[in-house]
Amino acid sequence: MANHKSSIKRIRSNDAKRLTNRYQAKTMRNAVKDLRTDDVIASATEKLPKVVAMVDKLAKKNVIHKNKAANLKSKLTKRVNALATAVKAEPKVVAKKEAVAKKAAAPKKAAKK
Repeated sequence: MANHKSSIKRIRSNDAKRLTNRYQAKTMRNAVKDLRTDDVIASATEKLPKVVAMVDKLAKKNVIHKNKAANLKSKLTKRVNALATAVKAEPKVVAKKEAVAKKAAAPKKAAKK
């Protein structure tokens, strides 16, 4: 057990800070998980800035490492951009499939002899 008043106070404040940090880190992990599992582009683009701000704030307070924060932000941004690209590319894929289907369904002309 600690012998000095200052060390007893330090132990108390460290416990309080530890609980706060754990709560904030868990909240961030849940937000990241929600963003990763989100397949709707509108809600994903809306959530991304909030999650990035949360990650930045925790990195600034040294709750998580700054490199971990950078990696998380990079991966999440790539994921949201991939969702946006997939949504934009989808009509082209559908149009190609329709063109192939029309081509296959068209009657073939008999070869002239």
